[in-house]
Amino acid sequence: MATRRTSQDTSKRNSRWTIKVGTEENQARSFKSDEEQTNGRRTALKTHAISLPTPRKKKLSAAASVSIARLRCVVSDFRKSRSVLLFGLGSRVVGTLFGYRRGHVHFALQKEPNSPPAFLVELATPISGLVREMASGLVRIALECDKRREGDRYVRLLEETVWRTYCNGKKCGFATRRDCGANECSVLKTVEPISMGAGVLPLTEAEGGELMYMRATFERIVGTRDSEAFYMMNPDSNGAPELSVYLLRV
Repeated sequence: MATRRTSQDTSKRNSRWTIKVGTEENQARSFKSDEEQTNGRRTALKTHAISLPTPRKKKLSAAASVSIARLRCVVSDFRKSRSVLLFGLGSRVVGTLFGYRRGHVHFALQKEPNSPPAFLVELATPISGLVREMASGLVRIALECDKRREGDRYVRLLEETVWRTYCNGKKCGFATRRDCGANECSVLKTVEPISMGAGVLPLTEAEGGELMYMRATFERIVGTRDSEAFYMMNPDSNGAPELSVYLLRV
């Protein structure tokens, strides 16, 4: 009886161990199969990601290309015209010096003979003194102003209001920017047909007496945003301009 019980216990243990081992093997196989499926999915995803076609740029039609080219031309022309409007002057300008015989010198720069002045200042120099300087030879007029402090609004050189004036190296007081009033507009309108020349306009005593003027085309040279020069173009001279005006911000 003892032998039978021992053999039965042994067979039960073997069957339990066999079931346990079989279960572990099945779990291991199922784990391997799950892992293989997961790896297969990853490989498929990688293959799918690699095989995706790269997006290509769509080729524009001829009409679209022409439209874009025209648009660029319009933008470029707009920028150029905006620059001209902002600065107001080109490489050649019309310059006029005028003043009453007992008054001070006014200096105006215009883009065209009939356009409003882009720059108009009144110098402290009397017109009679300027005439004497020009009779003696070449005249160099320098207008200097101070640079603004950091943080102040940027102002174009031609928009500065107060200038120190030098004529042939001698200090001649200050020049002040002026708005073109009725008298100045009347003078510029009177000399508008004159492209180059100097003379005297007969006016009444109430208007200030005789008005002396000199009008010519000036070549404009822009050095930096703080320096510009204007050279009077005189075909009768020997190459050297009789009158030069320099604007400097120091």
